Amino acid sequence: MNDFSTQPLPVTARAAARSGRRRAGPARTLRWVLGALLALLLLNLALMLYWGRQPPVFDVVERAQAELAAAGGSETPAGMATTAAIIGIGDTLLNKPGGFLHNDRLPPGAIMDNCPSWECGVVMALRDAVQALRDDFTRAQTQSVENLDVKRADMKLAMDPKAWVLPAAEDAYAEGIAALRAYLGDLAKGQARFYPRADNLAEYLGLVEKRLGNFGVRLGAAAGATLDLDPIAGHIADNALAASGMPLDPAGSAVYDPARVDDVFFCARGYSWAFLHVLRGIERDFTHVLADKNADMQIRRIVHDLEGAIKPMRSPVVLNGGGFGLLANHSMVAASYVARVNAAVIDLGLLLEQG
Repeated sequence: MNDFSTQPLPVTARAAARSGRRRAGPARTLRWVLGALLALLLLNLALMLYWGRQPPVFDVVERAQAELAAAGGSETPAGMATTAAIIGIGDTLLNKPGGFLHNDRLPPGAIMDNCPSWECGVVMALRDAVQALRDDFTRAQTQSVENLDVKRADMKLAMDPKAWVLPAAEDAYAEGIAALRAYLGDLAKGQARFYPRADNLAEYLGLVEKRLGNFGVRLGAAAGATLDLDPIAGHIADNALAASGMPLDPAGSAVYDPARVDDVFFCARGYSWAFLHVLRGIERDFTHVLADKNADMQIRRIVHDLEGAIKPMRSPVVLNGGGFGLLANHSMVAASYVARVNAAVIDLGLLLEQG
């Protein structure tokens, strides 16, 4: 009896088997490629979610004590809390999860939008604080000499945040923070000065007031709010939207751009986050000035509203629902907080100048 199981396959069967293996090879490779792409996509999404979270608020007093100990000082001089707050803002900007993302050229940083806008607001607040440190807080009078470390910090922080090579923005910012830390070390040793005067603080608040006013208009425009500030032209809504950076159609009307709405919203949150820390440092260093001007409650009011402006979001996207509709209007909520902070800053400036 013949055993057909041991007989060789016919020529046609062998050819079909070889053809099947050839077809299975590319299919298997395609499955591996698709699997790798899917894994890469999931990894990028996970990193975007992790890197995109707003850093927590840090304790300015603890930060000042740590910086004082590192500098070898024993007594806390005036200006230590404010300078430590500025340094802490810079360190957080550069060392948060993902690092500085504004100038990234590769994913996931290159395809992220909200966090780079938040960073832009932080950089604006950082520059304002260092400018005040250079022009006012470290100088006894207008004709006095600038502190060289603070001057160097101001120049380094002026780097374009989009610069990514020769030098990269984060490298220049790191040098600026190092210069501020050198000034803080001299301050702790009594070799540098900080002048907590009412006029100095009023100058800084005047700069912040302009920033907040800009954010208030841009947020209100992004939320669709209209205010007739130009009765002759009658096109204030479009003008405000155009000022917020939104494109115009051929007819000259502003085009709603959700991506730009997000940019304005997160930039304002970044500025508010940084200003909150600077203000807590000021509250510590200008204690006697604020008490003399009866401005303690005004500072606390500003801090409270800034904390409200940077509350964590429960929505994955910025919503801009209309009026009393079903959807929230995040831009309008932020505009409300920013407007309250701006009004309080104006009142505080008047107290410092006239109180």
